[in-house]
Amino acid sequence: MCHMGHLLTENRNGLIVEAEVSEAGTRQEWDAGRTMLAAQGTRPGMTVGADRGYDTGEFVDGCRGLSITHHVAQKSVRSAIDGRTTNTWGYRISQLKRKRIEECFGLMRKLRHVGRAKTAWIF
Repeated sequence: MCHMGHLLTENRNGLIVEAEVSEAGTRQEWDAGRTMLAAQGTRPGMTVGADRGYDTGEFVDGCRGLSITHHVAQKSVRSAIDGRTTNTWGYRISQLKRKRIEECFGLMRKLRHVGRAKTAWIF
């Protein structure tokens, strides 16, 4: 069985504010993202930056339902976001800052634990 670790970080300082482990798969990635965002509550002007894999109608609509502005990297074909989002300074800044999340995964290696509970504990 394979698992994925999901992190939600704060953009200004790169601090981890939420972590979750799920079974591997793209649908689980989108669901984990929405779940972690919903757990944070909403504040005016709240945005989320993400990579191109999150540029789906399901994730973008979920963010809109939570009143969170979605700053996901835009796909070149059939993108779920439009120019109203991508033509702002905030979008450009989010695309620069979103790469910080990769630093959090830099210390992780191949896990030697079996099962979701043990994997989540290490993660």
